[in-house]
Amino acid sequence: MGLMSKIFGEGTARQTGDYVELSADGLAVEDVSPSTEICIANIGEKTDVIDIKDEVYDGNVVLADITRHSTKDRTMEHITDELKQVAREVGGDIVQKDDDQLIITPSGVRISRERIGH
Repeated sequence: MGLMSKIFGEGTARQTGDYVELSADGLAVEDVSPSTEICIANIGEKTDVIDIKDEVYDGNVVLADITRHSTKDRTMEHITDELKQVAREVGGDIVQKDDDQLIITPSGVRISRERIGH
């Protein structure tokens, strides 16, 4: 399983322990606080949208796992509509990657609709 498969998944639910912490030891990196973070979320219930909205309003990118819902699920339609509204309000972007993830960005970040290398 490659790094991108771990990030974007292969249709299976991921746990926090599935992600590998990479060390930057030995790299000349300034100690600077990031202005944007990439947050990973699971959407199991409609209430999970609240935390996702907060992150996007705070200027962070959210990768949301939606494998617990069918894309034709009525609850998923409501969740997607709410997150589309948030993306519009902040001037961000939102896409659905396959049937298992949503990517929501804040202002100043656009998601390319073209895959690299294809």
